[in-house]
Amino acid sequence: MLELDPVILSRIQFAFTITFHVIFPSFTIGLAAWLTTLEGLSMATGRPVYRRLFDFWLKIFVVAFVMGVVSGIVMAFQFGTNWSELAARTGPIQGPLLAYESFTAFLLEATFFGVMLFGRHRVPPWFYFVSCLMVAFGTSLSTFWILANNSWMQVPVGYALEGQQFVPTSWSAILTNEVLWVRFPHMLLAAYLTTAFCVAAVGAWYALRRLYAEESRVMLRMGLGLAALLIPFQLVIGHLNGEYVEKHQPSKFTAIEGRWETEQPARLLLLAWPDEAAERNSFEIGVPKLGSFFDNLNFTSREPGIRTVPAAERPPFLIPFYGFRAMVGMGLVMLFISWTGSVLVRRRRMDAGKLPPKWFLWATALSFPSGFIAVVAGWFTAEVGRQPWVVFGALRTADAVTPSLGTATALTSLLIYIGLYSIIFPAGTYYIHRTIKRGPGNEIEADESTEVKVHRRALPLGQ
Repeated sequence: MLELDPVILSRIQFAFTITFHVIFPSFTIGLAAWLTTLEGLSMATGRPVYRRLFDFWLKIFVVAFVMGVVSGIVMAFQFGTNWSELAARTGPIQGPLLAYESFTAFLLEATFFGVMLFGRHRVPPWFYFVSCLMVAFGTSLSTFWILANNSWMQVPVGYALEGQQFVPTSWSAILTNEVLWVRFPHMLLAAYLTTAFCVAAVGAWYALRRLYAEESRVMLRMGLGLAALLIPFQLVIGHLNGEYVEKHQPSKFTAIEGRWETEQPARLLLLAWPDEAAERNSFEIGVPKLGSFFDNLNFTSREPGIRTVPAAERPPFLIPFYGFRAMVGMGLVMLFISWTGSVLVRRRRMDAGKLPPKWFLWATALSFPSGFIAVVAGWFTAEVGRQPWVVFGALRTADAVTPSLGTATALTSLLIYIGLYSIIFPAGTYYIHRTIKRGPGNEIEADESTEVKVHRRALPLGQ
């Protein structure tokens, strides 16, 4: 029976808020790069389709960006309300890292974001493009600082303890941590893939409805093409992430693997249900030797079981075990759809104005949440798998919560957050849905240079 004490309630609240928050950066990071690409192509080719797509996706970017900022403020607010001991003990390290994110990345984003919104006809075209580039760079820089902070909590380096406080001894070690430099590109690629599939899914949806012929072809071709290019790199980076977990976080690694006993060669467990009292799985489906292969690229390696980790240091089993499989499963779905789409493009079915098969268009349209699911599942695997530590091996989660926080207060704040998010998130989602339903360029647009107003209707695919 789960006991709702301040620690577990604070953990539930943090999990709830970060689940909503991470959705928006994982979308806007890639969307900022997509907008920059569209603006560059518009300038280089002069094709109106790129400008129409830019204006269309800019509206969506604005909403997602604002919702990400609002939910991000809540994340920072919790450090003071629920995790004051964490803030007090790790402040000399986490404080500067989060401040760098605000004073560099967020400042860069906010400054040039205004130019993107209001500067189209007020600044030279080259400066407008640079502004788009700076917003895209700012979102990536923000990701770096956040991952630097979180990676230090996952594998702390470059610090010393003065009393109970963590103080930096080497910022160079913190910022060149090998863990950071596999987790940062992993998150960056995940964001680009998330956006690529959202773009491709919208293009597929329009194609199914036979609307916006040129725009749907561009979105399908570019979205699927980018995903097909990036997924092999993501698989390699993902394997490197697995290596750091095996090396630095054996408790998380054994939970992800799901084997209680050390095995040589090791099975790959596809499904399992633990009996923690008996220290075994009451149900499991596994494939011989594949565990050794996926962990160390051979079929004979010795892989540790959960029993090698002291009981007091084991994370919960189910979330990291199934979270990891959900992340990998979504990756395989994206791999299949993007490579199938690339084959169709190579055969010039889309470029010739022909529709790809309906089953493929439906599969692509329905794949829009695949990137979000993979990102959320990956973060749950990383964060829950880190338990019972908030700074791995150095500070327990139970010791990081605010000492004066009571159960009633923690429960009240959790319910308030749920209520607010239940209003804010559907409102933003509804606006984005309406924007997509309205379509790109399907409005009165004014060209200030010619003072001509053009009403652009939705054209059936192939016209």
